[in-house]
Amino acid sequence: MLEKRLVGVVTVREGWAVQSFGYRRYLPLGRPEVLVANLDRWGADEILLQCIDRTQAATGPDLDLLAKVSRKGLSTPLIYAGGIRSAEDAVAAVKAGADRVCLDALLHRNLQRAQDVAGPLGAQAVVASLPLAWGTTGLQWLDYTSGANRTLEPALLEALRQGAISEALIIDWQAEGHAGAFDARLLESPALSGIPLIAFGGLSDAAIVRSVLSMPNVVAVAQGNFLNYREHAVQALKEQLHGLPVRRPEYGRSEPRKT
Repeated sequence: MLEKRLVGVVTVREGWAVQSFGYRRYLPLGRPEVLVANLDRWGADEILLQCIDRTQAATGPDLDLLAKVSRKGLSTPLIYAGGIRSAEDAVAAVKAGADRVCLDALLHRNLQRAQDVAGPLGAQAVVASLPLAWGTTGLQWLDYTSGANRTLEPALLEALRQGAISEALIIDWQAEGHAGAFDARLLESPALSGIPLIAFGGLSDAAIVRSVLSMPNVVAVAQGNFLNYREHAVQALKEQLHGLPVRRPEYGRSEPRKT
């Protein structure tokens, strides 16, 4: 049976790692490269480094930050999100140290250009970030840069089902930063059937994580705020997920991943 993954998330705003609450309020946590190194040392299966202000500032991916992270010699695969406008930006992020890229604003602005990212990198290296919530007209997809909500485009869903983009990061953005608030109904929407999903936002305790990981279309659970307050948080959570197809907890890694 394929293993499911626990993804550690580091959110960056104005150069600092922050705790985010519903895309509206932020508290500083420290230097992002240090938090990434901690998640690597504690045994996360994958790390998402998301720079949430790069697109609005039109500054492209944060290659300097990726270089700092790369110098840490990570053992853990790294997903980078933030400011990616084209396949060229995505390739630059990978050359700077990312293993995969996660797209958000580009999906709203130009779906074809988003799909083109898979050309040089391969579809397995591309993840779609979908901040979702239930509205009066059904499932609503948030455009973070404008604050507007819209329905999910059939063309995007088809690209995900056909594997042109490998996975969808389903963010319960209203629950982000709030313990135990994740709305699992988002994952059960018929619109998302047949798509590999990563769940994120308000997933705090082991019971919620276990329930979500038990869903057949969920390939990973992502946690940010809840993994950054104590050492061995990743291992402690994995120990409580006994019986699920999750990689066993590790308590230290001796050698960095070769790049």
